[in-house]
Amino acid sequence: MRKLMNKAQMEMVKVMIKGRAILAGNSGEGMVDSAVKILISIVIGALLLAGLYALFGDVILPTLQERIEEMFNFAG
Repeated sequence: MRKLMNKAQMEMVKVMIKGRAILAGNSGEGMVDSAVKILISIVIGALLLAGLYALFGDVILPTLQERIEEMFNFAG
């Protein structure tokens, strides 16, 4: 009976040591950093895209349309 108790106690110690190693490990720490970098790049990309879309819609395309109309309006 004593051997069985000692064996069970040793198994529990092994499980506790494995648990501590898992909790102390920082193997997934780089994943959080990568996720934050990806989110930041998505937000910056969306802002740039929105800015370019507004710039083309309000400034560049109307000016371009006026210039093309002036170029082909050579009637007089």
